[in-house]
Amino acid sequence: MRTSVECRRIRSIGTLAATVTAAGLLLISCGGDGSPPRPTESGKITLTEMDYYSSEPGRSALAKQLTRCGKPAGVTIKRQIVPDLRTKVLQLANSRALPDLILLDNPDLQQLAATGALADLGAAGVKTDGMYPNIVAAGKYRGKQYGVAPGVNQLALYYNTSMLEKAGIKPPATWDELRIAAKKLAQGDKVHGIGFAVPATEEGSFQFESFFFSAGASLKKLDSPEAVSALSLLKDLVASGSAPKDVLSWNQMNVGEQFANGSLAMMINGPWELPLLRKAGMKDFGIVPVPAPAWGTSSGALGGEVWAAGSGGDKSRKAAEVIKCMVSKGNSLEWAKLTNYVPSDPEVAAEFSAAVPAMKTFVETIGSAKSRTAEVGPDYPKYSQALWTAVQAALSGSKSPGAALTDAQKQATQ
Repeated sequence: MRTSVECRRIRSIGTLAATVTAAGLLLISCGGDGSPPRPTESGKITLTEMDYYSSEPGRSALAKQLTRCGKPAGVTIKRQIVPDLRTKVLQLANSRALPDLILLDNPDLQQLAATGALADLGAAGVKTDGMYPNIVAAGKYRGKQYGVAPGVNQLALYYNTSMLEKAGIKPPATWDELRIAAKKLAQGDKVHGIGFAVPATEEGSFQFESFFFSAGASLKKLDSPEAVSALSLLKDLVASGSAPKDVLSWNQMNVGEQFANGSLAMMINGPWELPLLRKAGMKDFGIVPVPAPAWGTSSGALGGEVWAAGSGGDKSRKAAEVIKCMVSKGNSLEWAKLTNYVPSDPEVAAEFSAAVPAMKTFVETIGSAKSRTAEVGPDYPKYSQALWTAVQAALSGSKSPGAALTDAQKQATQ
């Protein structure tokens, strides 16, 4: 899940069956239904596009890139911004009425691809050679490339440099160090040692998965000992007062605001918070990988969007031409600088990191980030909902971490 302002949305996790009934109402507004391309008055073909970038600078930057990439393909692009994009495209997919171009949150891709309504971008000539393997894998379904990312993101640990220096603490690298540091840095209700966002949404799962994956846990078995250890860590941080109980309702922007105003000494967050910190005038911070247990390696969920195309003959081929341009090195670097994404190409990512030092940790760790759909495929929404439900239960004290995750496994596999 990209977790910029655009992806910090409460997203419906209803099944495809629950959305099919509304599909008929939406057919008129979108292309990608297999009909022949229709030239405009200027002789160009019009492609329809959907994304959820409603805020700046992404809104204007995306429009600019679409216009730029439409020209060499000989198309004009009619853009539509849809806040709850996942729900709408699933509705449209069942009637083969998808738009020609879609910028979709990467964990939603496989569920959409499973409907058969997406074009195989690999067969259409979109190349992924040289990109990070985990990023390429996040765009695949049953061996075919249905999505390609211009850039991605994941989480890291931000820390207030002055607070840690004053307390004589080094940035924590392990869970034990994190527990000690967060407790020592806490000052009652005035300052908490650490903050994170685990609301009852995909955002909550996304944040928890950084600890979950770092422990070596698998989404196929939500109640494994590794998973229980990760949830126990977060429960301990809240129960000890090192983290506030507000984490159960905060979103990532809330966490960033608390860190910026000095109410948190450390936070788990993504690179999309850098503009907020700059705007607040905060310069006294550092960024390191999310701490891992003694037996694990720091890892997290892969965030960000992928470009996909509706299956529609000649229009699909034109859409693929546009996507090639959108994920090109030059455009991905421009996109990264505007959105604080890590470019999908390691060479471009290294260039970006050199130009923007604050992104160094995110660039260095992006290769270890895990696709949320790699293990459970189109069923990921069920597992995610079960996971955030377990986190809510454990951190609120209504269930033990073990009991909460046992219930989550049953919920996900029903």
